[in-house]
Amino acid sequence: MKALMIAGDRSGSGKTSITLAIAAILSRSMNVQTFKVGMDYIDPSYLSGVTGRPCRNLDSFVQSSDEIREIFDHGRQGGDIVLVEGVRGLYEGGEALGDQGSSASIAKLLGLPIILVVSARSITRSAAAIVKGFQAFDEGVDIRGVILNNVAGEKHIAKATAAIEHYCGIPVVGTVPRQPEMELAMRHLGLVPFLEGKVHRAFGERIDLVTSMIGDHVDLSRLTSLARTIPPPDSDPQVFSRESRLDVRIGIALDEAFNFYYADLFDILPATGAECVTFSPVHESLPDADGYIIGGGYPELFLRGLQENAAMREAIGSASEQGMPIYAECGGLMYLTDRIVLRPGWQGIKQEESFPMCGVFDGTTCLPARRVVSYVEGESTKRSPLGPGSFRGHEFHYSGVHLRPGTSYAYTLSRGVGISDNLDGAVIKNTLGSYTHLHPVSSREMFGRFVIACRGETKSR
Repeated sequence: MKALMIAGDRSGSGKTSITLAIAAILSRSMNVQTFKVGMDYIDPSYLSGVTGRPCRNLDSFVQSSDEIREIFDHGRQGGDIVLVEGVRGLYEGGEALGDQGSSASIAKLLGLPIILVVSARSITRSAAAIVKGFQAFDEGVDIRGVILNNVAGEKHIAKATAAIEHYCGIPVVGTVPRQPEMELAMRHLGLVPFLEGKVHRAFGERIDLVTSMIGDHVDLSRLTSLARTIPPPDSDPQVFSRESRLDVRIGIALDEAFNFYYADLFDILPATGAECVTFSPVHESLPDADGYIIGGGYPELFLRGLQENAAMREAIGSASEQGMPIYAECGGLMYLTDRIVLRPGWQGIKQEESFPMCGVFDGTTCLPARRVVSYVEGESTKRSPLGPGSFRGHEFHYSGVHLRPGTSYAYTLSRGVGISDNLDGAVIKNTLGSYTHLHPVSSREMFGRFVIACRGETKSR
């Protein structure tokens, strides 16, 4: 098996479109396993879509070194080649003077060579200075090749390529022309999720176009020759060892409105004895289960469907009232409030619009609100159905949740914003809703306690 990382010199370098296209092309002839650096849902949804294998996330701020290795070894089983997409610029992380959370930290930990994507718009010889600086910044980072993006014409390509190969001693394996077609559809927080986008023919056509362009301008044979051959893991990852008996059934909301889940969730839950069954809050009825998870997504874009499925909203409200364990993150939290309100200025609406939701939490979700993108650190109390303990996660949202005074919170954050004043994880009975997203491997003990709470629900019946 071979492995390499495709990283960018900055956000907007084009690495996402380039990685997506390379993964799609290579998947025509081999099993491609993708990983994404950072706590992101949308890029992995596309990489999973084009390879047919679940893309998994690696993050050295949220996950320990051992957890990263276990996720990597677990995910790459059965693959022929591993592609790891970086996050932002190669050295961007959680801190100014440390590399936790950066693509570089993952590359060093796993011994991955790097293909650096450089946006060469309006520069030629300076591109070599950029690459040279990236090489010198951390001697433990192995940059083996360059893809130049946003080039304009043969003279531009020739000059920039000659400078990089002369001064940096590594090959330029691709030169991608500046084209508006290279830009995938954007939303207020990033790319449109694959689960939503694939229902629209235009998205499939756009992906095909990007794939065709990259195939014409990147030397894939040369690129894969720069990958490192990695040995098989010494042993099976213990984190994902499954229970022999699945004695708990957990319903997971999964549709166009709620689809922000890490692939590892669907392995971690069975490892603790839980069967996963998915359902759609937009289209279906609530399935029989011992507990429910409602993840993040873009519920604000599907409010009419969520409003019209009153039976689902009432069933979730009733399950919470009866003490059923329910865990909701971000979009799920929004769905559990009394209503979601769209204010003038939100995607061009001129008058305020209000949509009833589940009413589990006494309060309102409003959009737009301050954009929040942050790592999170905090402590959870035993009031949570996920139990007590410290955690690291992340939050990103463009909404504000306003709950009544006196609401109980299970999370106190030392980093991050949360729902209000560094408090997060609103709790009522056995329901928890938070802006914090937890990774199922780094927070597996908390997910394990949620399964235990669901198991207690089974025994009480």
